[in-house]
Amino acid sequence: MRTECGRKRHSETRTDRVYSCTEYKKWFSTHSRLKKHSRKYKCSECGKRFQQKAWLTRHSRSHSREKPLECSVCGKRFTVAGHLTRHSRIHSGEKPYKCHVCDKAFSRSEHLTIHLRVHTGDQPYKCSVCGKGFRTSHHLQRHERRIHSNVKPHLCCYCGKQFVTVEEVRSHVHVHTNEKTFSCRHCSEEFIWHSQLKTHLLKSHNEGTWFTCNICQKKFGRKIHLTIHIQRHVGMKPYLCDQCPKRFCTAYALSQHQPVHSDYRQFCCFLCNAQFKRKCEIKRHLNNCYVYISTLLL
Repeated sequence: MRTECGRKRHSETRTDRVYSCTEYKKWFSTHSRLKKHSRKYKCSECGKRFQQKAWLTRHSRSHSREKPLECSVCGKRFTVAGHLTRHSRIHSGEKPYKCHVCDKAFSRSEHLTIHLRVHTGDQPYKCSVCGKGFRTSHHLQRHERRIHSNVKPHLCCYCGKQFVTVEEVRSHVHVHTNEKTFSCRHCSEEFIWHSQLKTHLLKSHNEGTWFTCNICQKKFGRKIHLTIHIQRHVGMKPYLCDQCPKRFCTAYALSQHQPVHSDYRQFCCFLCNAQFKRKCEIKRHLNNCYVYISTLLL
């Protein structure tokens, strides 16, 4: 029996060797073994092997921390040319990856892949506790930390409020600093939150995608807000409290309810040091406390 390339091959015997290395005159029974053999470039630091010298050179920079490639705009340095190219799109605004459904464009192919799941409804990452699906592994991990874990290791340096992730702390700090880090590229408007910028781009510059409710035609800038809105139309409350029979439309509403069942009081009044479990409670208290203290000072 002969293969397409003319080499003899007897499929009934496992000892046949049909893949050859022309450099070392060695034969291998599978292509994977040949590939493994052909990785002749070995890293002196960790022993990992590579087929091409260029791959070894790039890998060795992970040990040396060498970053020979520099962005001509901001000076940030990179180890790989592909990473520099991807970074340069931040400055140029280039978005070569377009969605064929809504024409939304992205600077990175993986962002397009994730975006397409908005249209297909694909949610390949499932929560092992409640079965909820997510488009990305990051969203799944965030859900597991927020909903199914009570650990909040990150503190706000201004008010002491605890958070699950560093990203949540960074986002929360803007409440105290009022720093506007998100600016519109079309006008001079600046915003504290990225969501505010997205809404502004949609309303003022018609940039982005509106999500429309098929029941009342109300429009939303984010699909999650449309999903929550429709749940309220149909009375769906998929989030169940594990301490009582109450159900909620959103994970956020559930998280706001859960402190009721705990003795932990994470909010402290800076006027009288009274402590509260929930944000809505301290807001209500602050209004009354401020009025009371103001009358004492008169």
